[in-house]
Formats: sequence, C-alpha cells, structure tokens
Amino acid sequence: MSDAAELKKLVKQLQGASNPVDIISVLNTLKNDYEVSEAILRESKVGLAVGKLRQHASKDVSDLAKEIVKKWKNQVEKAKLAANGGGKAQLNGKDRKGSVASPAGTPVTPTASNTIRNAKSDGVKGATGDTTRDKCLELMYDALAQDSGAPVELILKRAQGLEKAVYQIVGATTADYRGKIRTLYVNLKDKNNPSLRENVVSGELSVEKLSKMTGQEMASEERKNADKKIKEENFQKSLAAGEQQAETDAFQCSRCKQRKCHYRQAQTRSADEPMTTFVTCVNCGNRWKFS
Repeated sequence: MSDAAELKKLVKQLQGASNPVDIISVLNTLKNDYEVSEAILRESKVGLAVGKLRQHASKDVSDLAKEIVKKWKNQVEKAKLAANGGGKAQLNGKDRKGSVASPAGTPVTPTASNTIRNAKSDGVKGATGDTTRDKCLELMYDALAQDSGAPVELILKRAQGLEKAVYQIVGATTADYRGKIRTLYVNLKDKNNPSLRENVVSGELSVEKLSKMTGQEMASEERKNADKKIKEENFQKSLAAGEQQAETDAFQCSRCKQRKCHYRQAQTRSADEPMTTFVTCVNCGNRWKFS
C-alpha cells in the first residue's frame, strides 16, 4: 500500500476522533512514522486535515498540529530546493489571454529563515492590462501564499480566479471592488484563520463562493465565538437597561398595593399583536406582565 493510501486512512481516523487523546495519538503517528512529499500531501489531503487542527480548542492538539505542519513544510522545501538547485522560478511572461504565464519548474517555497512567501518572493506579477487589477491580484496571491507549501501555479490560479470573480460581480475597479478585495485580503491574511487559506488553495472552497461571502462568514471560529459572546453580553445589558426605562404610578402592585413601578414594553409576538408590558414594583420587587 502506498504512503498516500495509508495517510488517507489516517485522515479518516483523525476526522473521526472524538477527543483530544485520540487525535494526539494519530498526530504522533503522522509525526514519527511518515516522511511526506508535495505530491503525497496533495493526494492524501493530510496537510489540510492537520492544518485545521492548529485552531483546536486543546492546546496540546493545536501545538502538535503546528509542529507537524512546520516539519512537513521544511521537508517539501528541502526537496524543492534540491530539485531546483536553489533557484527561483520567474513568472513575468504573458499568455494569449493576458494572464500570468506558468513557469516550467516548481517554485521555491519559504526558506528555513521563515520568510513569508508572497508574489515578490515567488516572482509573480499580474498581467491583466489594468494596474489596479494587477495590484489586487498580487494582494490575493500574497494572502493565499504566505504559509502555503503549494506550487506557484496552483496559488496563482486561485488568486486569478478570486480577483476575476470580484471584478465580474462589481463590473469595474470602483471603490466597491477595492473594498471587497480589502475584505478578502484581511480575512485571508489573518494568522488565526489558516483553514480559510488552505480551503481556498485546495479547492475545497471555490473562489466564486468566497467572493460572495461577507467578512463575518469568512471569519475564524475564534473570532465568530468572540463576536457571539459580545452580542450576547450587549443583549443582556440592553435588557437590564430596558427594565429601568420608565417609572410610573399607573399600575398598582397586587402584593403590596403600592403604585411606584418600573415598566418596559416589548414585541414578544407577531407584529400585528399588541406589545407586552413588563412591570416591576419598586417597593417589593413583584413582577407581572400583560398585553
């Protein structure tokens, strides 16, 4: 059985593991028993599966996943350096459609000094014929390539597709076009959101779908959870504030017979139904409601 086939089995085990102990067991097998190549990573999709675990809630899992990803990147990098003699592929030619031409060889990925990969380091230049679009295409490449071990041709294809999809939606290099590119760049570049980049480069998330997503939809799970918590806190604060909204003597408490009350109103049923009034007696704290 090939390494790729064995790794596919381990990917299934990894995806089916329900607790950190089982996940760590599979990760240790991957770390200690396998040497990978770019072709094996692509075929087995094990890099994508392990990469997603860098955001796992368990620190032990996330740390181990980061260690494995770093190790595999170094392995792929060394193989490419050996194959290319340390040279860097250039991408300055144009094809007949005006897009950037693909190189004959495979490019060098970031060096051991942890240089961030980008269009400049990979020799990529946009060639759409429009200066604004060229710059935006290179920005999309920068965001997708920064920590990727994928070949230039693949990342470039995704960057071209993403820029083109945004341009087709907007129709011109307007403020809306630049704003959408900026939103994509910020979310793809987010160091806490590696799975978004990996899903786009692998093709699991199409560039057409990504181009229509909102910033909130692209956000990492960590950011989504933080935003959700903030919304819940604000909602609770608004309810607390609502209870102090108004004071009146129009209602009499059935318990203590006093008339000093706080009240608020809310639409708790359908829009064509009357609002519900919530009343709290200031004297004894008795609460009641009516509509």
